[in-house]
Amino acid sequence: MIKAELEVREMNSMERVLKALNHEEADRVPVYPLLAGVSRHLIGVNCKEWSTDAELCVKGLLKAKEDFDLDCIVTLIDLSLECDAWGQELVYPDNEPAHPNYKNQVIATEDDYDKIQYVDYRNSERMMMHIEVCRRLVEEAKGEYPVIAFVFGPLGILSMLRNQEEMYVDCIEQPETVYAATGRISQTLKDYCHAIMETGVQGIMFDTLFASGSIMSKEMWDELEGDWIEELSNQVREDGGLVMIHNCGGNIYFDAQIKRMQPAAISFLYPPDDCADLAETKEKYGDVTTLIGAVAPTTVTVGSPESIDAECRGNIDAMAKGGGFMLATGCELISPDAFAGARQMVEIAKTYGVYQH
Repeated sequence: MIKAELEVREMNSMERVLKALNHEEADRVPVYPLLAGVSRHLIGVNCKEWSTDAELCVKGLLKAKEDFDLDCIVTLIDLSLECDAWGQELVYPDNEPAHPNYKNQVIATEDDYDKIQYVDYRNSERMMMHIEVCRRLVEEAKGEYPVIAFVFGPLGILSMLRNQEEMYVDCIEQPETVYAATGRISQTLKDYCHAIMETGVQGIMFDTLFASGSIMSKEMWDELEGDWIEELSNQVREDGGLVMIHNCGGNIYFDAQIKRMQPAAISFLYPPDDCADLAETKEKYGDVTTLIGAVAPTTVTVGSPESIDAECRGNIDAMAKGGGFMLATGCELISPDAFAGARQMVEIAKTYGVYQH
């Protein structure tokens, strides 16, 4: 794809992204290297400060949006945010995302699953902080660009409350117990997602980490999370929002997730389990959902300018035709070493990613 010779009116980010979601060609490919927690470096605070203070979190995300001219903000704070509602003790390193205290998890034994009941999201400091972040970002956006909230799926939250290795054993030996606990988590998430949508965000991006061949079988994922993620997706649509997916796992299950969630877009790093490459992904799913990705964070962080250029152009060549595509990293960028590569990504979208009309 080359820059059009004809002068085309430049769209704002909201117009550009909506075109992509409608599977139409905009002025150019929308772009957003996923700069979330790393935005703290732009405002000079540590990870704990950024991820626990709504004002600082918003300041960092807005600084990244402005400095890099991103077409979208996704509110990925960390994957431990929601488990706070069930009383999980967290560890807050200065330079890494928060994570559970693995020596003191809420579900220490298989008999502890009954501790996971419906809870009021309003009793979670971190959920309430995220809602405030969404509200402030929407106010700042003024309708000029989309704000998409990021929510970990119910099975993912359960994995923050239970040692992952032991949870995998539980999934095999007592799937009914895991299914029931995931369902109770989901009931809290329904209320939480409703409150998020009331802030005015354009949609919610669910992280469905376990819906990938690198973690569990398609049948197991569908059995344990499918019903609940379908309910959550329907809730978001009832509230007038877009349903999106983020999954950076290998061999992810586009087909099973599309059947359950009917997503407007899927953010991914690797082609799905039934496609050999990105071109086949576009051919098979490009008319069904908008494709977001799939530039490797390692390429952007440590790759040469030539390798970044080649990967971004390859993504555009494979998936941009006809719209329904946004150029993004397939997962979060975590080091300020990625800033130069992120700027290069945006520049490639603005030049090589221009649609010819």
